[in-house]
Amino acid sequence: MTTTEATAPAAALDDAFHVFDTTLRDGAQREGINLTVADKLAIARHLDEFGVGFIEGGWPGANPRDTEFFARARAEIDFKNAQLVAFGATRRAGGSAAEDPQVRALLESGAPVITLVAKSHDRHVELALRTTLDENLEMVRDTVSHLVSQGRRVFVDCEHFFDGYRANAEYAKSVVRTAHEAGADVVVLCDTNGGMLPAQITAVVATVLADTGARLGIHAQDDTGCAVANTLAAVDAGATHVQCTANGYGERVGNANLFPVVAALEIKYGRTVLPEGALAEMTRISHAIAEVVNLTPSTHQPYVGVSAFAHKAGLHASAIKVDPDLYQHIDPERVGNTMRMLVSDMAGRASIELKGKELGVDLGGDRALIARVVERVKERELAGYTYEAADASFELLLRAEAEGRARRYFRVESWRAIVEDRPDGTHANEATVKLWAKGERIVATAEGNGPVNALDRALRVALERFYPQLAKFELIDYKVRILEGKHGTESTTRVLISTTDGTREWNTVGVAPNVIAASWQALEDAYTYGLLHAGVEPAE
Repeated sequence: MTTTEATAPAAALDDAFHVFDTTLRDGAQREGINLTVADKLAIARHLDEFGVGFIEGGWPGANPRDTEFFARARAEIDFKNAQLVAFGATRRAGGSAAEDPQVRALLESGAPVITLVAKSHDRHVELALRTTLDENLEMVRDTVSHLVSQGRRVFVDCEHFFDGYRANAEYAKSVVRTAHEAGADVVVLCDTNGGMLPAQITAVVATVLADTGARLGIHAQDDTGCAVANTLAAVDAGATHVQCTANGYGERVGNANLFPVVAALEIKYGRTVLPEGALAEMTRISHAIAEVVNLTPSTHQPYVGVSAFAHKAGLHASAIKVDPDLYQHIDPERVGNTMRMLVSDMAGRASIELKGKELGVDLGGDRALIARVVERVKERELAGYTYEAADASFELLLRAEAEGRARRYFRVESWRAIVEDRPDGTHANEATVKLWAKGERIVATAEGNGPVNALDRALRVALERFYPQLAKFELIDYKVRILEGKHGTESTTRVLISTTDGTREWNTVGVAPNVIAASWQALEDAYTYGLLHAGVEPAE
């Protein structure tokens, strides 16, 4: 054992089943992801906190960034659950593993576990490696046995295994057998091209397990949309090591998604693969990693998406009011998510009542009130409003009906926005608002980088003296949609605005014949909702 070898975490999970994450290596190959060393360290901390058993950090020696990551990870991260894994290839043809500089770099990474990628498709051996089938087996044997002799635990990824098995099953199995006999703890069957289906995976894994006696793992790409299903099919056939990436990131369409795989293993299979309590952190971890890679979390991702437990149809809501399990396969809190009721023109009484409860507005079973809200929602949605994407605007509507009056922190007299086209090709955007707040009339003017931004700034100039809480408000997203019906400049416009106070986010909607008027409505709702939840009493 070399002096640079890292030690395994004291709280390592049962070794009988492995959850192996390759976000930092395979996941980083997704188009649009470009991880810095700091990003990789942040993701590694999240994955360790989640409780995966192995974190593949990259290919040390192949690029300076991965080499730096391993050095810093050893010094800066005190792994509680995971072991760090270095990825590399078998030695070069005709050489010796003990003298191969790339193999030496794997040892120098200090990682206690090393994953070797090995060719298992005969055509790849001959065309890509340009060597013989026998020499490829010797490359696997020599490299694995050398790393094991240096005190490293070795996993072998059999690249293109399933395609190779289809072309030459006996040779593909000989690669597995060679790796196993040389001391590899796990031999991973890789669906590198992602073309397999679950029944095929089950049949091949079961046969290879019986014929080789090796401990098998699975690495599935998602090109057929079956990566999660293929991973679980391999588990059904006897695989005890699953390789995944957070949120399914990876080359082309991605890899098996870590979160639905783990949730299925824990909840559906009853197999403990995470530390106690970690599953309830899954939604938070998924979103946190999405923030690090700078990709918007998928709203419709199983288990952790914000829409994973969202219900829209009135029929569903009626049943959920009786028993949430009637339309949910699990309690969303088990994975750190929440049930949401979506309000739309499909809503019935149960939807409105449940949504009111979710928003903290108790309608008290008042059937007349609920019926009014249902009709109001349907009327507004017919005009172009959408409340399933604008909870804040819906809450204001709901409170107005329940309390008999709208919450008002200011009363608008008028507003205007001017766009000036200058001779030099630049534009000036200026807005003026006239309003009343706390018995005082205010006229405020401001400039912005667009008419909506100018209106936002003018509102702040007018109101921050009365409501200093507005200084924390920030518009973070702005969407415009031209609604069906009239065409061109006569079309109706819908605007959705997302606002944050640094702690929470909320969405508001406005609909009008022109984009500025629709934006003004959404802005008014955004300010009103923000002040309401800041605990400010209405002015009137």
